Order: sequence, then structure tokens, then C-alpha cells
Amino acid sequence: MSDATVGPQQAKIRASGSSFYAGMRVLPKAEREAMFAIYAFSRAVDDIADETTAPRAPRRAELETWRNDIEAVYRSSPPSRAAFLSDPVQRFGLRKQDFLTIIDGMEMDVAEDIRAPDLAKLDLYCERVASAVGRLSIKIFGMEEQPGFELAHQLGRALQLTNILRDLDEDAALGRLYLPREFLEEAQIPISDPAVVIANPAIDGPCRALASMAHGHYARADLLMQSRPRGLLRAPRLMSAVYSRVLAKMERAGWGPPRRRARIGKSELIFTVLRYGLTG
Repeated sequence: MSDATVGPQQAKIRASGSSFYAGMRVLPKAEREAMFAIYAFSRAVDDIADETTAPRAPRRAELETWRNDIEAVYRSSPPSRAAFLSDPVQRFGLRKQDFLTIIDGMEMDVAEDIRAPDLAKLDLYCERVASAVGRLSIKIFGMEEQPGFELAHQLGRALQLTNILRDLDEDAALGRLYLPREFLEEAQIPISDPAVVIANPAIDGPCRALASMAHGHYARADLLMQSRPRGLLRAPRLMSAVYSRVLAKMERAGWGPPRRRARIGKSELIFTVLRYGLTG
């Protein structure tokens, strides 16, 4: 099932070259290491959710084991495979409920292959798999909870919606489709097999509607960061800048088939790091 040796060092290797890795490199060492610990945890439980060739019951049991491991961290019980989280939890005051909420999100993918959720269910999914990660992150960034949790709400949803639009084909291969039911119905696209849905020539419309939602979240997140709340804002500024560029690239190309996965080139990534990663 999942790899019991997961930890920050493995997470660094796995994330190397990604936009996330670039964003974390602008942080001081202690904060950077804590963020890689969160990334390692998130990747471990996400891998369980995405192991779709395995039966659902063992995957549920594996996520329950991770719940117990998180509980052990907060009880200072004998070390579990989540022991690498102990130092970040103590140093930055990370909340147990946010780790458990992330697992709740992964359980949504294990319980069923999500296909065309309504907007309320999609928002709940984004809250669990993305904004909960944001709430852990803002503690590491040293932000106060009120502006920090609002940033986690807005930027977490913006990033997750961008990922959904970027990963249409990969998700369909897993039998999943996260585009909202309401948008598909408005475009008169029958809700059926995900691969069939995203092959429909009219798929561009629902995707652009979801992109508009993402832009709204980016705008609200950026406005909050422009108010200069206390904390290390380099990393969230950089993540917002990089992912909004990915979203803009997808909009220019459109979502009609055939699609190519949108990427930020190395030179553009370096420019963005220099522009947004050296202040805040």
C-alpha cells in the first residue's frame, strides 16, 4: 500500500523541479523543512486515495491508520510513521484538526470515484484537500489566524481549481471528473464516463466557468496579501503568481480536445521567483 518511509527528504526529491519546490525554497530553513513535512504527509495520504487499482476497504483502513498516527503525534505517543511531523507541530503550533480534515478529503476520493459533483460538494472537497493544507501553512508563515485562515480559504481553492483544470485527462484516467455538475448541465453535456465527458467539443465552456471561479479566489487572495498582514508572504505570493500563470496559459489554449498539459517554462519560473520570491 503506501510507503512507510515517507518523510521530508523523500518529499524534497519528489517535489524537485516543481512550482511547489520553487515556492518553498524562498523560505527560511526551519519554515522550509516544516513545509516539506506537510507536503510529505499530504503526498502520502494522496497516494492512498489515488491507488485506484487497490480495493477501497484496504485504502480506508490505511487512511484510518494515518488518523491514528496523527493522534499519536499529539499524544506524544511512541514514534509512528508520522513522527516527522512532531517538530513542526510543536514549533509552529499546527492544528490536529487540519491534518484530520486533509484525511477527510482523501476519504472522499476513496469512498467513490467523484464524478461531476455539485458546486457545494466541490467546495467541500477543496476545503478539505487544499484549504486545510493552507491553514497548516499559514501557521508556518507566522500569520495571525484571521487573515491567515482567509488566505488559506481563498488561495487553497484557487490552486485546487487550477489543478482540476490542468489534470482533466489524468483524473479521467482514474475514473474521476471534478467539473461541477451545474456547469456541465448548462453546457448540455451528458454526465457519463469522465473520458467521454472531457472528449465533448463543448467542454471548453464548463472549464472556462470554473476558471472564472478560480480567478475570483486568486483576486481575493492577492488583495489580502496586498494589505500586508504579518508573516512570511513570499511563498504564497509566489504560488499565486505561478499557478495563475498556469491558469492563463490554459485559457489561451482552451480545453477542447486534444489538450496539452500546461506548464511554466524554467526561464519563466525563475523570473517569477525573482519578482515575487524576494520580497514579503
